[in-house]
Amino acid sequence: MVDVTPESKITPLRDGDGPGEVLDLPHNFEAEQALLGAILINNNAYGRVSEFLLPEHYYDPVHGRIFAACATLIERHQVANPVTLKPLFEADEALNDAGGAKYLARLAASAVTVINAADYGRTVFDLHLRRRLIELSLEMRDLAMNPDLETDGTKQIETAEQHLFDLATTGEYEGGFRSFTDVLTSAIEIAEAAYKREGKLVGTATGFRDLDRLLGGLQRSDLVVLAGRPSMGKTALATNIAYHAARACRWETDDQGQRQVVDGAVVGFFSLEMSAEQLATRILAEVSGVSSHRIRQGDLSNADFQKVVEANQELSQIPYFIDDTPALSVAQLRTRARRLKRQHSLGLVVVDYLQLLRPTTSRASDNRVQEIAEITRGLKALAKELDVPVLALSQLSRAVEQREDKRPQLADLRESGTIEQDADVVAFIYRHEYYLERLKPQQAGTEEFEKWQEQMDEVHNLAEVIIGKQRHGPTGSIKLVFEGEFTRFTDFVPDDHVPNQDAPF
Repeated sequence: MVDVTPESKITPLRDGDGPGEVLDLPHNFEAEQALLGAILINNNAYGRVSEFLLPEHYYDPVHGRIFAACATLIERHQVANPVTLKPLFEADEALNDAGGAKYLARLAASAVTVINAADYGRTVFDLHLRRRLIELSLEMRDLAMNPDLETDGTKQIETAEQHLFDLATTGEYEGGFRSFTDVLTSAIEIAEAAYKREGKLVGTATGFRDLDRLLGGLQRSDLVVLAGRPSMGKTALATNIAYHAARACRWETDDQGQRQVVDGAVVGFFSLEMSAEQLATRILAEVSGVSSHRIRQGDLSNADFQKVVEANQELSQIPYFIDDTPALSVAQLRTRARRLKRQHSLGLVVVDYLQLLRPTTSRASDNRVQEIAEITRGLKALAKELDVPVLALSQLSRAVEQREDKRPQLADLRESGTIEQDADVVAFIYRHEYYLERLKPQQAGTEEFEKWQEQMDEVHNLAEVIIGKQRHGPTGSIKLVFEGEFTRFTDFVPDDHVPNQDAPF
């Protein structure tokens, strides 16, 4: 094996700003040389490492330049060997210090087989990750020791987490093409898991029979947008879905002793509009059956208080996490969701609501449409990255109010058509009763009033969820019952429905 360590021009890393201790960073010159030799002898070796290995991953900068030159020629469908590379390096001072063009021949003489090239490449890459980890730790220490007045400690932690996650994801070189047989096997495993699940759903159950039947549950890696005008019940429906998912969460231990969620989901709820306490009060009202207004006012009988206590005991056991930080950026939301995924196996993200998020990078030239486009792209990327459904609430434009039929349409999505483009599912919530109440005739007892009253009786407490887009299935609409006093939705049961008398209670 060729050894060029003494002649390589490698900048040492010092621990601190002063003279300090020179850190001996992890490296393996022999692995770098053997891999380069394999590429020079047989260019097919490059294809085994090209998906994950870059020139900057080499510890010796001379080796990085040789790898880059090989990549340039090979990707041009030319041969990379000591002869073809010689003209490129005749004027390279660093290579001349290592032995000049003769060094390329010596590398080729130290080649490993093509079969071993990928193993050597992963060794080089793993050592690069370790060096970057050391560098990041020193950078984080320096930032903490020399604080910036505009950056508090929490922000530094979020920045460090972002850097660490970016570093971790650079190591995901197992991607690429998969055989159709492998993909089919995964699809069958998902279907088998759904068959064994109580609700027979592939996705996370929403807790509403007709909605689950139409959507098949909330699918992993999907961005689901729930849109509506103010006071339609968007937040109430989102909290109901989140509660049902968390309540149904069930864990099992696999053969390797790892706990995993087999039903329901661990929920992360980002409430940018309401405080965590307000959200908790809504959920308490939903579960206890006691008016949220009375809970806030403390207007409770002994029986009501007992219901609230029992509901509180139940809710304290479910995996439901709330973050009510206002004006979060997409990057901050992503960092916190990743952390929850890492610590608690996050299975469902809810964002209330997306127009209150800030884009990660905001420029003066950006308009609101561009900002919303970045936000929706970020949420869709988060859903795919964490492999969980992301349920994002969205406001609708006032164009709805100008039409006689106020049922929402895709064109009503506020500020950006990219919401419709990026979302896998777009659902609208609509309550005709809300609009009909505002048309109440002033004089009671008239024919007009009686007609209005009949219409009100027909739509009282009814809500409609309209699926305007579904990438994996049909569109349509379903009815739900809305109990505003408890901020709760329930399944709609038609009057002509006759229960199965043989079914158990």
